Parts: sequence; C-alpha cells; structure tokens
Amino acid sequence: MYLDQKEKEAIFTKHGKNAKDTGTAEGQIALFTYRIEHLTTHLKKNRKDYNTERSLVMLVGKRRSLLDYLIKKDVLRYRAIVKELGLRK
Repeated sequence: MYLDQKEKEAIFTKHGKNAKDTGTAEGQIALFTYRIEHLTTHLKKNRKDYNTERSLVMLVGKRRSLLDYLIKKDVLRYRAIVKELGLRK
C-alpha cells in the first residue's frame, strides 16, 4: 500500500498538532495533497484509468473546499499551509 500508518502519522505530526490530531484542516489538506500527488503519478502511467481520474477530481474538490473554509476562518493559517505545501491558488 502506498500510505501506511507511520507515514500518515508523520504527515499529521508535521502539519497538525500531533500524530493523533487528524481533524485539523491543515492535516487533512496535507493528507489530500499527498494522495493527489500519488494519484497524479499513477495517471501519468495509466492514462485510461477513468475511475482513478474521477477520484482525483473529487479529491481536488475536497481539498479546495477545505482551503476555502480555512481562508474564511483564518487567513494566516491558510497562507501558511499554502506556502508550506507549495500549492497555487
């Protein structure tokens, strides 16, 4: 599997408050970004995998809605996570 428990805990430790804090918007955005990068590399090899393409589009939409929520709640946290993950607006 591409993402085991230790890698997931590392993502949440780096971007959230701790490894068990999976509910923060920053941690979820970081996890979605990791999954999006993985699916993007998969789709570069398998161009006709339409189910994965649909999953990728839905995942990007979820990340976008979390980013929109974060910009409404706290602009500084939004700017920090965008800069840290290297996302474009």
